[in-house]
Amino acid sequence: MDISSEILSKAKSWLDGNYAEETKDIIKDMMDNNHSELIDAFYKNLEFGTGGLRGIMGVGTNRINKYTIGMATQGYANYIKQQFPNQSLKVAVGYDNRNNNSLFADTVSSVFAANGFTVYLFDALRPTPELSFAVRHLNCQGGVMITASHNPKEYNGYKAYWSDGAQVTSPHDTNIIEEVNAIATIDDVRWNGGEENIIIIGEDVDNAYIDLVKKESLSPDAVKKHSDMKIVYTPIHGTGVAMMPKALKSFGFNNVILVEEQCVIDGNFPTVAHPNPEDPAAMKMAIALAEKENAEIILATDPDADRIAVGIRDNDNNIFLINGNQTCVLFTSYILRRWKECGKFSGNDYVIKTIVTTSMMKAIADSYNVECYNVLTGFKYIAEIIRENEGKKNYICGGEESFGFLIGDFVRDKDAITACSIFAEMAAWCKERGTTIYNMLMDLYIEFGLYHDGLRNVVKKGITGAAEIKQMMADYRATPPTELAGLMVTEIYDYQTLQHKNIKTGVVSDIKIEQSNVLQFVLEDGSMLSVRPSGTEPKIKYYYGVKEKLDRREDYIEVRDRAQAKINAIEKSLGL
Repeated sequence: MDISSEILSKAKSWLDGNYAEETKDIIKDMMDNNHSELIDAFYKNLEFGTGGLRGIMGVGTNRINKYTIGMATQGYANYIKQQFPNQSLKVAVGYDNRNNNSLFADTVSSVFAANGFTVYLFDALRPTPELSFAVRHLNCQGGVMITASHNPKEYNGYKAYWSDGAQVTSPHDTNIIEEVNAIATIDDVRWNGGEENIIIIGEDVDNAYIDLVKKESLSPDAVKKHSDMKIVYTPIHGTGVAMMPKALKSFGFNNVILVEEQCVIDGNFPTVAHPNPEDPAAMKMAIALAEKENAEIILATDPDADRIAVGIRDNDNNIFLINGNQTCVLFTSYILRRWKECGKFSGNDYVIKTIVTTSMMKAIADSYNVECYNVLTGFKYIAEIIRENEGKKNYICGGEESFGFLIGDFVRDKDAITACSIFAEMAAWCKERGTTIYNMLMDLYIEFGLYHDGLRNVVKKGITGAAEIKQMMADYRATPPTELAGLMVTEIYDYQTLQHKNIKTGVVSDIKIEQSNVLQFVLEDGSMLSVRPSGTEPKIKYYYGVKEKLDRREDYIEVRDRAQAKINAIEKSLGL
């Protein structure tokens, strides 16, 4: 495979630079024996996407390593200095259970400290939502979380947070990249000096965070009556083990059964193929334990404990794993109902969903006369709406189909610690009312319609994969489908051109939202297909949403299967 002069120049600059000899040996070996790996490692610089900086660990500019982490931190430090001149600068730094994370967190802390920042570094791994909380709690101008969330074990990442505790959004994200790109070599990085500026934090921040989690409780009496409800919990080898048992205990639950094998902190994730709670295979051990213990619900968090996965029992007492859209629907319904019953509405309240999250969430909000914002994919956009409305409107909750939910605004990222606690409370509330979460979901489908959703990820790795995904999106724009599964396409939303087109009338109108490479096709029966490249992984993602009428709980499986058949037909029309 031929190597371009640009890639070769980048690789040689590492051989000539002040890099470790071990790093140089790896580059030499790639030059001699593995040109495809060399190209993938150096063909681009890592960029901030919807989830920040994320990639495979290893040597190269397109890899997560001490040097790319250090250069990113120097660029980020420079940008914070520009935005907060003549101020005493502070940042918070956290990390999860990924391999090398202690090293990377120390690298980030050292670079910030050498640049004159006070650095609050957690004494051990902590959940991402706690890092988000700590930024605001400690009055920091920024923060960094070292995590690759639910990605495979070879990945790592760097989430940059702003002073409001949210992940950086435009223009900060692109401006930070410009500052990072201005770091010509690792010699431009201040690697050490200022170690006295690093302050280790831990229990005090934990307690402050848990106190606010507990304040989100809406049904403490129900929890008190059903405190012995059996709950199985798994952190999938990640940070949830540090905080989730404490949070459930603070709510009053005293019969939490841990999946002990998955409480072992391990960046190799030895008990799962993929540490993603969206993958039912990752839940097998928790399901087996729940069956053995006859537990009523299963709670799970991904490695950095920002995503929640849950299992409930159906009316035949079988474990039933619900998806992210169903989780959003249940949370929204429970929280809004309890807010109404507790007299908490101010008349200026709102919830938030992303454009690829089930429309059922909006339907429920409408039934309570609560405003529902629709934002781009990525939880930072939910946080952005909270920031814009601060002091003007009252945020209640927000969620996305990819198993992320945020209750309350003391955290500005998805928060599985609070979400799991409230889900357990919801189960106790249902039990007190003589019903179950499963029946609650069925009743919502009867009231609002059975919204059924699907997701298909098509993986395209490396430099050729990135080009192929780009071409696929270009083709969908140039020649959009006119029909899918025999249903005519009636509307097209293009979030890159920010235009909505009504196919029947030909009328084109503006979309008032931030630009993003997303396409949505609405079919004549109201079904919707959304297509977007992932911002953090080498994937193009297809989201499907269809709706069917459900009259009785007993008909759920039949109606769901009918809805799934429609999704399957749409996929077939796409050639997937």
